[in-house]
Amino acid sequence: MSTETIDQIHLDYLKKIKFEKRLKFLKKKLKNKRLVIYAVGSFFNTICTKYDLSDLNIVAVSDKSFSNVKTGDLLYGYQKCLLSQIASYEPDYILIGSLKFISIIEDLEKYFDNSIKIRPLIKKPLLDLWQEVCEVTR
Repeated sequence: MSTETIDQIHLDYLKKIKFEKRLKFLKKKLKNKRLVIYAVGSFFNTICTKYDLSDLNIVAVSDKSFSNVKTGDLLYGYQKCLLSQIASYEPDYILIGSLKFISIIEDLEKYFDNSIKIRPLIKKPLLDLWQEVCEVTR
């Protein structure tokens, strides 16, 4: 599947779940909060290219695929960091930038021992959440 097709599928889903409304809510709720975005693959790329995140105080982005990150390494204009470096950025929240986020949240909550609030960037309809739970438990 082409990148353009994947981007369009992501964009259609973001419109379906009214992400613009969610983003407006996050900008208000998380004003002046330090944020790290974790799981910054193709879904987050679509968000970055189609929506204005500048009102969110994103101090870094991280992904399990990152290795040997140096100061000044940027992705989408944000500082890259390893999972082990996230706490050094003193975030108030880690927002999950992936379409599938339940197992990621569970893993990160164990890693950070509830010392940092971890939330999904998107808000899914209940049916979509249930389908993801079923996939995770298979």
